[in-house]
Amino acid sequence: MTTRLECVAFDALDPAAQGTFWSTVTGWPITVAEQDEICVEPPAGLPGVPLVFLPASNRKAGKNRMHLDLRSGSAAEQEATVSRLCELGATFTDVGQGDVPWTVLSDPEGNELCVLEPRRQYDGTGAIGAIIMDAFAPGVLASFWSAATGWPVTHGTHDFYALRAADGRGPYLELLRTADPKVGKNRLHVDVAPAADTDQAAEVARLRALGATFVDVGQGDVSWTVLADPEGNEFRVLSP
Repeated sequence: MTTRLECVAFDALDPAAQGTFWSTVTGWPITVAEQDEICVEPPAGLPGVPLVFLPASNRKAGKNRMHLDLRSGSAAEQEATVSRLCELGATFTDVGQGDVPWTVLSDPEGNELCVLEPRRQYDGTGAIGAIIMDAFAPGVLASFWSAATGWPVTHGTHDFYALRAADGRGPYLELLRTADPKVGKNRLHVDVAPAADTDQAAEVARLRALGATFVDVGQGDVSWTVLADPEGNEFRVLSP
């Protein structure tokens, strides 16, 4: 049994505006535009993980524990992407990165993102090179998320682990060591879903046996189950 990584979800004060921003950033169309959900997806045949924007009333507080890294094919493309994002409302952001070859920005609602310099390992990822999660123990969390997403671990060190879909397409899921504490509910999270012929409750039980815990974020009576990973990062287990 396994679940698959279904999407990256954002809490958003203005889901429509955020969806428009990220659609322009990635070049992906908005495929769902409803009051309670905006979805931006890669076109058929192109690699990538959908982005979903959900309404939220609380504003961002502190640095996110999850962010997206945008791929660049060349130095000129990196520069053009930074310029274009700033025109769309992104701002330069200092998260203590120092002198690095990538550029740290924030989207219009303050969510950090990185525009990477050209890196060969991100060839074939699509617009988003990596989904980044802060972790106190990257190796432990990598094992959990490999079981939750079905993505094998591709490589790892003491401070960094990377996972990717077995077909070698789409973004990496990367876990970076941090000592920063988690502050409140994460503004970005991933959703996982079981296969169509799989029992959702059984998958929830499997993930709980791996260290996940039930979490109440005010979801009420819904078709999905909200869990937190072993470090407290919220995620949803959707219905098949």
